[in-house]
Parts: sequence; C-alpha cells; structure tokens
Amino acid sequence: MTTFQAIILGLIQGLAEFLPISSSGHLALAQHFFGINSDSVLIFAVLLHVGTLISVFIVYWKDILGLIYEFFGTFADLVKTKRFDVNKNATRRMCWLIITATVPTAVIGFLFDEKFEKLYSNVLAIGICLVITGCILFAAEKWGKNLHGIKNTKFKHAITVGILQGCAIAPGISRSGSTIVGGLACGLKREWAVRFAFLVSIPPILGSVILELPDALAAGTVDSSLTVPILAGVIVSAVSGLIAIKGMIRLVSGKKLTYFSYYTWILGISVIVYSLVIL
Repeated sequence: MTTFQAIILGLIQGLAEFLPISSSGHLALAQHFFGINSDSVLIFAVLLHVGTLISVFIVYWKDILGLIYEFFGTFADLVKTKRFDVNKNATRRMCWLIITATVPTAVIGFLFDEKFEKLYSNVLAIGICLVITGCILFAAEKWGKNLHGIKNTKFKHAITVGILQGCAIAPGISRSGSTIVGGLACGLKREWAVRFAFLVSIPPILGSVILELPDALAAGTVDSSLTVPILAGVIVSAVSGLIAIKGMIRLVSGKKLTYFSYYTWILGISVIVYSLVIL
C-alpha cells in the first residue's frame, strides 16, 4: 500500500462514514481496484475507524462529556434516591436513548457479522446494497413530520434507529444514512436526527476497534515502510470526517438527502454492470 493509496482510503473512510454513502462499501471497492488484500492492512482499517472517532469527539465533545457524566449520575442517583431516573434532564435521556439504540445494533452485529463479512469481497452484492441505500435515502425525504426533540423521543424510536444501524453491517448499506433515515421515519426533528445518528455511531465504531484490534495485531507486526502511509491515512480520515459531519448537518437540515440517493444509484448500478460484464 502506497502513501497515495492510504490517503485515498482515509479520505473515503472519513467522508463516507458520515455522508450517507457507505464507508464499508466504498472501502471494499477501493481495495478491490487498488488490488489491496484486506487481510494485509487489518491494522490500517482499524486505525481508520479511530480517525473517524476523533472527528466525532471534536464536534460533539461537550455532548460526550455530558453523556458520560449523566451515565454515572444515573447510578449515583439510584443509590441516593432508590429511583432509576432516566428522564432527569435532556442529556440523561439522550444517554439512555443511545444505550437503547446500541443494544439491537450489537445483537445484529454479533449474530450476523461473520455472514456479512463474506460480502466484502462480493462486488455484485456491494452494488446491490448501494442501490438499496439510494432507495432509503430517497424515501427519507418523504417520511416523518419532524415533531420530536430529545425530550419526546421514545425509546421505541431509539430501538428502530438501532435496528437500522445494525443493518449497515452489510457493505454498501450506509450506517449514517440508515440511522438518519430511521430517525426521520420516527418523526425526529432533522437537526436532532443527525445529532443522534452521529452520537449513536460512537459505541459500534468504538466496539469494532476494540474487537478487531487483537486480530489486527495478531496478523503480524506492521512493516516499517507502512508507518507513513498509515499515519497519513488516519489523519486524512479524521479531517475528512470532521468536514463530512459539518456538511451533513447542513445538508439534512436543507432536505438534500436525495442528492446522495442519485449518487449511490449511479455508483451501485455501475458496480453491478461492472461485476456482471467485466468480472
């Protein structure tokens, strides 16, 4: 893997993780065309996720500190008052909404991760999933009445978002797209749907880093020649992720998700044709 390839992969990871176009699908396609064996760059793939986490932490660091404080505060209050109060304030409610959404995502991941992992080398499957992503993005602009803020978002809404996030285990299905669409379908206000989608992405991304890091390290010591490419890719991933988050907040608020549906349709159909005609 060259430094140029690492930068391109980092750019793809950062942008596609938060733009609703599927980072997993784009990375799999990029590695295919670059001729990179995914097993040979496992540690790089894990560190790219660290880069995108950094971008989320930069944008939402105040929210994250508040969520951590309220998580422990819930149990402190339980000891003091004998009441498990998840509705004490908006931040505490948001904390438990995120935890609730994470449960179905984790269950889906543990049950189906190995089955969907095989699709990462299946170009046709990735193309089909990209077309599906385009369809749900297009439909999202027709759904929802944008009624619910944090205080009146129900836990059943969080479960819906978590299930859809779990479906993004398939390469080509966008995680951010699925969670934002889920939020809009449940009637969440647009700004809150985006904020919730990005905050709820933290547990699965962090979880994937923790779970995949041992395998990546076990795959062998990183060649010293890859140090610069890996560092460049991670930095680009963090910077492009930051840009993507800022952009998505404006785009969703401006009801412009359909732009991404056109893009994923064109790319998905192109990939399908390529897989059937050329491969």
